[in-house]
Amino acid sequence: MTASRAPLTRDSLRLKITVQRVRMDGTEFRVVSPAKPLKNGAFYRSRRSLDLYVDRPDGHRIGTLFLLAARSPRTLVHLPMRTTATAPGVGWEDEKPLDLVLAHRAVQFRPTRWKKLRERLTAGNAPRETRTASVPESDLQAGHASGRAPWSDPDSSGLRQDEFAETLFLTGTTPALREAARQVFAVTEEGPPAAASGLYIAGGCNYHVCRGLFTWEELQAGGWDELHIEFSPPWAK
Repeated sequence: MTASRAPLTRDSLRLKITVQRVRMDGTEFRVVSPAKPLKNGAFYRSRRSLDLYVDRPDGHRIGTLFLLAARSPRTLVHLPMRTTATAPGVGWEDEKPLDLVLAHRAVQFRPTRWKKLRERLTAGNAPRETRTASVPESDLQAGHASGRAPWSDPDSSGLRQDEFAETLFLTGTTPALREAARQVFAVTEEGPPAAASGLYIAGGCNYHVCRGLFTWEELQAGGWDELHIEFSPPWAK
């Protein structure tokens, strides 16, 4: 499946990104990252799940990066999140921070190559350019009329999980990546009013706003972990 080429409009979602191109083993890889580090976006693995915490601004950035990955069948979208400030209200005993890489299924990148590629990206002399990326807001509604998750469609598939070198890779089709973006944006829209109610407890059962990226059927079939997205009021200034 190829990525959508819907026209960009004034209502497009925009964010600053850095673009790097690295040649490795005869292949050139294009890697996109947020131009500025995330302040209020944190990602952890615990014994019970994978947990992504966002506030509204950084949640919008992360959701837009999911949409960008959905449109970019030749790009790896890298979110360096291991060094962001710890989200409040969390702290499972075995919690481990992770980076996140989003990729369209067409990229066909082997996660075992990531550590070597990351070393090239973070080298002091690695060239990079800053750009403004735009994604149409219509991508959030595209293909969503049925109300079903895209992985229930036999012509699609869910987001594959692979973990390597302290990084989780989420790889999938355009519909699957867009559905994940919708869940992130839903958390950023529903979270602030809930937090303003005074009854909000980050990490508290039934007292926070969250969404999951996988159905139980898919978790069982793929042997993957639950990926839980939770709103957390801004914690870094």
